[in-house]
Amino acid sequence: MIDLKVSEVLDKAIQKEEEAYLFYMDILDKIEDKSVKEAIEWVASEEKKHKDFLVNYREGRYGSDALRMSDVVHYKIAEHQEEPEIAKDMRREDVFLVASHRELKSYKFYTELAELHPRGDTKEMLLKIANEELKHKEKMEYLYVNTAFPQTAGG
Repeated sequence: MIDLKVSEVLDKAIQKEEEAYLFYMDILDKIEDKSVKEAIEWVASEEKKHKDFLVNYREGRYGSDALRMSDVVHYKIAEHQEEPEIAKDMRREDVFLVASHRELKSYKFYTELAELHPRGDTKEMLLKIANEELKHKEKMEYLYVNTAFPQTAGG
């Protein structure tokens, strides 16, 4: 069984994933563009999967090796762009930039939380979730760049 301290960490992480899911669902209500909606629905479903994973992990259904680390390219685009305000008439690229900022905040949350723990299963699990959030950020930044700066026939 998971000790109380780890359980509290997991409860906070589950709450963060639920908040992220609700954040994206709220954005869905504010945008009209079907292709942007599809991307936001995807990232919302990923947050729901994270929550489900954390609940199952807390309940002992998964071991610490249930998540795998994968390579992520950290472009740091959101770090160099101001986060736009969420509005009904947002441009496509702004939606992706808002999502990039949200994923950056989640990545930092899990990384900082992991730093509070000694080496072990809890730290590893938190770093793997941070990596998942970084993967989402990478995808949102990719969509942002390709929407804000589309390729032209000249280059």
